Amino acid sequence: MRADVIVVGAGASGLACARRLNREGLTVVVHEARDRVGGRIHTFHPTDGGPPLELGAQVVHGAHNPVHALVGADRMITMSRRFTARVVEDGAHQDMDVLRHGRRPPWLLEAGLHRDPGQEDRSVGAWLRARGSAHPEGRAAQEWFRQNWAAEPDELSARGVSRAHGGDTGVGEGEFAVRGGFDRLPLLLAQDLRISLGDPVQEIRCLPGRVEATTVRGTTSACAAVITVPPPVVAQGRLRLAGPDPAVLDAKLAAAGRMPLGDGYCAVVTLTRRAPDTAVTFDVDGRGGFVRCSAGRPEVLFVAKAKAADALRATVRSAPALSALLETVMPWTAGARVADVTAADWGRDPWTTGAFTAPRTGCEDAVRQWAAPVDDTLFFAGEATVTGSRLPWVQGALASGERAAEELLKVLANR
Repeated sequence: MRADVIVVGAGASGLACARRLNREGLTVVVHEARDRVGGRIHTFHPTDGGPPLELGAQVVHGAHNPVHALVGADRMITMSRRFTARVVEDGAHQDMDVLRHGRRPPWLLEAGLHRDPGQEDRSVGAWLRARGSAHPEGRAAQEWFRQNWAAEPDELSARGVSRAHGGDTGVGEGEFAVRGGFDRLPLLLAQDLRISLGDPVQEIRCLPGRVEATTVRGTTSACAAVITVPPPVVAQGRLRLAGPDPAVLDAKLAAAGRMPLGDGYCAVVTLTRRAPDTAVTFDVDGRGGFVRCSAGRPEVLFVAKAKAADALRATVRSAPALSALLETVMPWTAGARVADVTAADWGRDPWTTGAFTAPRTGCEDAVRQWAAPVDDTLFFAGEATVTGSRLPWVQGALASGERAAEELLKVLANR
């Protein structure tokens, strides 16, 4: 198979890149390992036609997020702030305001970090301790950062977190959902593109002025390739890079090895009872992450990262343990029967390996090395390439795909 450009991965970044190149008249082939497009955008649609729930990317952040223009303003829904906010701490289910009583709540601590991260590249854990954040305030703050950044606070870069927030101010305020589900976005981006699903690329070989991609179905030859998969997919050898300059590719491999994704596990638990109100629970105890339900609906959504992801993964395998956790985080579920569980295990997904790439201390150079093109034939996109400069959300992934497309177009224009 021949093409002008090969794009590896049909997530938001890969589709945005391919769409831009396709509009410039280039022949683009997108190879995707899964049998669907979207990557870490993955929507659960209840069988009764109820409102969709997101098992991957959760919300669209900001009124000026590019998603608004891509799916159409009429498809965007402002997310309601009218819900009951609860917290589980030391096994007790309480009002979220308990995190304000005699201590600083974690969201205000994170806001303080945005303003004053410090100059040196220290960890969020060190930053919290330097500000006197001790138990129980410190415990809640540590779990807050785990759930928002999918990384241990003692590994998370305070400077990287601050810079990521600063790099995303242009998207504006507010939180939004896509009417009909977030998966509408990749479906729209994929229109008119040539996408080979269930066709993972096993090796990219860089040759003078061109590349060859070996997949499970054959070989695709092109002038250039854009890799959008998470760095661990390369570091773990699922996608091999080969070429005439092993030193350059070894450096790329080393950078990928320093950029692990944090663990992530999402699950929709459908019950035989409907929720009495709309509620969100933050599990400080580290067993469930953030848990949500909607009034009149039988589903409970768990979104867990870092240590809580592995705890939830184990809990879901045991019916009694799952029922006990449900009763703790959502007391209204007591006595209800679990009718179904649908999970997205991002941490065990070989083509994702986790939730997203958090900015870790000492890894700024690895991010730059991972994002840098190779020999004007191999380009890189994906949320990992904007780690520490933008938030690891869909707008960062889209921007990285557009940036890689621009880099490639400039090279082709000069050939």
